[in-house]
Amino acid sequence: MAATPNRQFKNICVLFGFNYGKHKEFVEAAVDLGRSIAERKLHLVYGGGNRGLSKLVSEAAFVRGSQVLGIIPRALKPLGSLSDSSTGEELVVSGMKERITKMLNHADTFIFLPGDLATLEALITLASWAHMHIH
Repeated sequence: MAATPNRQFKNICVLFGFNYGKHKEFVEAAVDLGRSIAERKLHLVYGGGNRGLSKLVSEAAFVRGSQVLGIIPRALKPLGSLSDSSTGEELVVSGMKERITKMLNHADTFIFLPGDLATLEALITLASWAHMHIH
């Protein structure tokens, strides 16, 4: 879906799994996406973490000047918490539904990349909420 001329997006949430996967194309796409976000002077919101594709997108955006906000559930923090604030800000939330709600509050639009069941859950939740005009 293309943005309408009257609507300018500033904050983009990107969701995907922690792992690189088997394909180097995913790695290249993640880095390219982070670069594109920064080049367009947009801010990145993502699921938090410093592993896999999450790390690549957030680093690529951050080093080029984008503000980066990682929103991570407390239960996942040991699996991929930001080790320091050098790649942006980290917001720790109580659970997955709160994470999605915070993402809705911080993002104007969403991009989904290949992921895991948590990515699918977020996609279904956000699609449902969009259908009900919550977002």
